[in-house]
Amino acid sequence: MKSIWENYKTDSAHDELMHSEFQPRRVSHALCQYLNRLKKTDIDKRKLAAELAIMEMGITFTVHSDEGNIDRAWPFDIIPRIIDAKEWRMIEQGLKQRLTALNCFISDIYGEQQFIKDGKIPSEIINSSKNFRKECVGMKPMHNVWANICGTDLVRDTDGTMYVVRRQINCDKNRIVT
Repeated sequence: MKSIWENYKTDSAHDELMHSEFQPRRVSHALCQYLNRLKKTDIDKRKLAAELAIMEMGITFTVHSDEGNIDRAWPFDIIPRIIDAKEWRMIEQGLKQRLTALNCFISDIYGEQQFIKDGKIPSEIINSSKNFRKECVGMKPMHNVWANICGTDLVRDTDGTMYVVRRQINCDKNRIVT
């Protein structure tokens, strides 16, 4: 029987599951024991089922490029990332801060438009956006929450530090380039 660890390699990237070859991290020890009890074919079947479900439900993300927008299937790993509670509390604090900033920005765009007045973003960028809704100018949603759901990408550096992926936004010819 083939082991699920047969082709598993720990390399220069931070490995959230193992701290060295075949040595699970403390937080992922129980998960690794569970995975060890499964047959490779069972894991393969589960992976295929997850991929088919993602395609069937149309869960995609759009890649924006000069050649056009391309929808891609959402990448999904059936093996969960386990984050211990202490680390998660720090990540959660940063994610809440980011979502608060996003809601402040949207609130400003539909409210006082101080970002535009201060020259931080040209009004043409906002007014020409297909996502800008003129009908919302002057509105104030409950609790000042415009974005109830926010997808934020997190990555780990090679030393294990978690970072929020930040998009660089440049204003170029009345459009936002990321």
